[in-house]
Amino acid sequence: MTRPQSDIDAVEQANTAFYEAMERGDFDGLSALWLDDEISCVHPGWPALSGRGEVLRSYALIMANTEYIQFFLTDTKVTVIGDTAVVTCTENILSGGPAEDGGELGPLVGQLVVATNVFRRTPEGWRVWSHHASPVLTESEEDEENDPS
Repeated sequence: MTRPQSDIDAVEQANTAFYEAMERGDFDGLSALWLDDEISCVHPGWPALSGRGEVLRSYALIMANTEYIQFFLTDTKVTVIGDTAVVTCTENILSGGPAEDGGELGPLVGQLVVATNVFRRTPEGWRVWSHHASPVLTESEEDEENDPS
């Protein structure tokens, strides 16, 4: 069964709004995108978080400690079945830590993460039900040097 393009477009817009709110550090905007029900989230390297309070606290903490973050999404795929949608994508993340002495942005760091975002249709539109992100591990030069082959 193929979903109408309007459903796919609406989910893509909700997914984009999720990442744009993070980039702007817009906690209220980000909070409004999540369901009020039982939600869950896994940030790269973190334990599973569940419940609205715990999940939103994690985003407040990330926003408070990240001066700059930008997401370049690739490999995005949207699947809609009924009132549930799944978005898989690769997050190409560029971020900078708190300002160093002199007030300049800390060093920028790149990270590659794969994510699954689950949305549920509500009367107010599509809302995030679950976000799960895992780092993409790449072979480092040190690993290559230690490879016995």
